[in-house]
Amino acid sequence: MAIKERKRLGEILVEAKKITEAELQKALTEQKKYGEKLGRILIKMGLITEHEMILTVSNQLGIPIVKLDKIDIPHEVIKLIPEDLCKTYSVIPIERRFNVLKLAMADPLDISAIDEISKIVKLEVEPCITTENEIKRAIEKYFGIRSIMHETLEKIKDIEAMEEEGLIEETIMPVEAIEDEPIIKLVNSIISQAIEDNASDIHIEPFEKDMRIRMRIDGKLKEVPSPQKKMFNTIVSRIKILSGMDITKTRIPQDGRFDIKEAMKDVSVRVSTFPTIYGEKVVMRLLDKNTAFYGIDKIGLLDTEKEKILSVLKRPYGFILSTGPTGSGKSTTLYAILNAINTPEKNIVTIEDPVEYTIEGITQSQINLKAGLTFDTGLRAILRQDPDVIMVGEIRDKETATIATHAALTGHIVLSTFHTNDAAGALTRFVEMGIEPFLVASSVNCVIAQRLLRRVCEECKESYYPSCAILESIGINEPVAFFKGKGCPACRNTGYKGRVGIFEVLIVDDDIRDLVVKKASSEVIKNKAIEKGMKTIKDDAITKARIGVTSLEEALGFIQED
Repeated sequence: MAIKERKRLGEILVEAKKITEAELQKALTEQKKYGEKLGRILIKMGLITEHEMILTVSNQLGIPIVKLDKIDIPHEVIKLIPEDLCKTYSVIPIERRFNVLKLAMADPLDISAIDEISKIVKLEVEPCITTENEIKRAIEKYFGIRSIMHETLEKIKDIEAMEEEGLIEETIMPVEAIEDEPIIKLVNSIISQAIEDNASDIHIEPFEKDMRIRMRIDGKLKEVPSPQKKMFNTIVSRIKILSGMDITKTRIPQDGRFDIKEAMKDVSVRVSTFPTIYGEKVVMRLLDKNTAFYGIDKIGLLDTEKEKILSVLKRPYGFILSTGPTGSGKSTTLYAILNAINTPEKNIVTIEDPVEYTIEGITQSQINLKAGLTFDTGLRAILRQDPDVIMVGEIRDKETATIATHAALTGHIVLSTFHTNDAAGALTRFVEMGIEPFLVASSVNCVIAQRLLRRVCEECKESYYPSCAILESIGINEPVAFFKGKGCPACRNTGYKGRVGIFEVLIVDDDIRDLVVKKASSEVIKNKAIEKGMKTIKDDAITKARIGVTSLEEALGFIQED
């Protein structure tokens, strides 16, 4: 069934009174900035849910809704449309009847997609509507690692058979296999799956008789289907070629990087190899460049904490520290702050290790130990560049801390990261590093301590009442509903999808400064900050569990670990 009316999505949603004309115009402005589809922008802005959007379009235009998770698509239908086209247009073919192809689409109003696919398959296209996540899962299911792995194994078997018959020399096989199309497709598929699953890292590691591939999703390592050990060396060599490493060196660690564009995402991949007794282990860190565009209202701060940070940013100078363990989202928070203050009137300069995301309008530099560019030497040079705002990737030593402190006292806003368990600990740690207490008290305006917890999956979220004993352990003496995910295909039956920050924002006022000058302990400083209204990171975890952003189990797990 073809679409009778070529209406635009915004027009349909306004007519159905799902959004207002003003909200549509605001979303269209955002769309011009980032180039994403209007539907994604509306969902990200929280103006409508994906389910509401699909239901509205279906009702208004009579387009049927299809649940891809509940059907099996024949192989002869899947192969009608190439994988790259399915990903480009977020579609997948589901059924062919005579000269009609039924096509599941995340955006059935995309007439150009329908026209192009109709020309390619030489069939009439009948659109159905489904969620973008279901399309992604179907593409992964029918084009993912398993199918490509099977193709690669078959190709390797053919090469081995030719070796046995003496048609090719055995020494040719590894070099040929590195650039062989199935291996290229397999490596691309591994990276594509990681990007679609929002994984932060990919681990490819060898053992005596087999190999293992794991992906870090929402902070947890999860094993994915892995090829046989015989494919390990060619996979590693392919990754080393992509990242500009020397494939002949296998006994020393190497570092490299490359960029990839996948499903509307620009991703930078940092690659590290490490020699083990069974071969080189490879770890790939995936950095979504779109993360650099997060606003300060998108990282999980509650309104009270966000307002505190914004008020501090109005001051003309001073130190703002983001503290927490590795992988707690400190850099993302600093980038969000930079985005909030990035204007043509400000000269913003960074020194980082490495530059994780690039931001237009900001001068960014990367330390280079071989060339003698360290955090302290880079910071000295930046001070001669007439900066208004300076970001130092990390405070690692007394020299860097001293220069940064003086910069914060001489008319500059300085942002940096630190490694302490809580906000108060950052102030005492500076003193322990040898910085004079009065300098710390005078220069630091704000310390943001943070961690990351897993988000409850919105598609399978349900409420429940914890036991009285659990509630009493967090100071609640009456029945209160919390939320958890029961598990669904969207979250791979984990109940969680994505992560959210939990924060502790310590504003350094006169009372806190007096305690720092007196070399008070971090515990005393923390108690004074709580007395003056600071919400601890544990309190923030419980609050986010109560409003259903994360689960009580996640919050309690963090509290117990802490």
